Amino acid sequence: MITISLCLIVKNEEDVIERCLKSAKDIADEIIIVDTGSNDSTKEICARYTNKIFDFKWNNNFSTARNYSFSKATKEYILWLDADDVILDEDMENFKKLKYSLDKKVDVVMMKYNVGFDNKGNTTLSYYRERLLKRSLEFQWKEPVHEYLDISGNIINSDISITHKKQHVDASDRNLLIYKKILYRGKVLSPRGTFYYARELYYNKKYDSSIKYLKKFLDSKKGWVEDNINACFILSKCYAYKKDRKNMLKALLKSFEYDNPRAEICCQLGYFYLEGREYKKAIFWYKLATQIKKPENSWGFISHDYFGYLPNIQLAVCYDKMGNIEEAVKYNNKAGEFKHNDDAVNYNKSYFKKILDKS
Repeated sequence: MITISLCLIVKNEEDVIERCLKSAKDIADEIIIVDTGSNDSTKEICARYTNKIFDFKWNNNFSTARNYSFSKATKEYILWLDADDVILDEDMENFKKLKYSLDKKVDVVMMKYNVGFDNKGNTTLSYYRERLLKRSLEFQWKEPVHEYLDISGNIINSDISITHKKQHVDASDRNLLIYKKILYRGKVLSPRGTFYYARELYYNKKYDSSIKYLKKFLDSKKGWVEDNINACFILSKCYAYKKDRKNMLKALLKSFEYDNPRAEICCQLGYFYLEGREYKKAIFWYKLATQIKKPENSWGFISHDYFGYLPNIQLAVCYDKMGNIEEAVKYNNKAGEFKHNDDAVNYNKSYFKKILDKS
């Protein structure tokens, strides 16, 4: 059986920290808390679970804080979580099994990170993250924000998920301000940093600036393929908000330079043509999206709705616009197979029933 140090960096997390620690305490042999300046009851709550609580002066760099937390660990493997993460019961059972059975030749265990959910609690966005790491290899966090671990060695994917259950909304411009301070000091962003800065600009509705940095990232030709495709997707959405259809289409088609069509790109192309009332073209792209197999072991972002629910419900819309109610009903029902008792599917059922009852 391996031993595990659980490491967290925290600040003003009194609303969520106990939920996190309670969910993870049964697999942690020690808990390391690094507090970056709480002025609420966070540290008092943490003290119920551990006496290894350390203060760290916040310096606008998540990596240095996380590396400091790792430096305090003493067990064979390190598990890191955020304060608003939890390990659900089913995943905890699998985690306990992993703890007893893990081959110590394994250096890194990747786990799914479920971060997006619909109003029924279904996971809509997930991706793999490096979660359990051999301490002796001294892996280091990099990048001041949207930090990542520079990993290598014997890496495996597991069937364990970590669930992100955000209780309160972070300051929407926090990450953006960190990037701006970096640029103000005259420092150059890495290609990865450029991509994530562009994302933050997009989230903050600064579309022209986002376009500028997305192009800069793609022009560098140094991006990971998944980030390149995601950059094209975000670029298309920026142009959509600017009502620049020509460049929206060019951004989507550019994604094909990096790999085969992805479901989210196909759906965005479907949306492009649906908005242009070119329903046959929209149908082509939405149908293509339904034929794309969801990646099982990819470390990229997986937006689950694009692999079934979304293209099918949009096909229902397209066929309704074309007056083909039978096909619209068929695809609406297919969308319902991916999300049972979905509000949009149920609304469409009532809508189509009224039309069919009149005919």
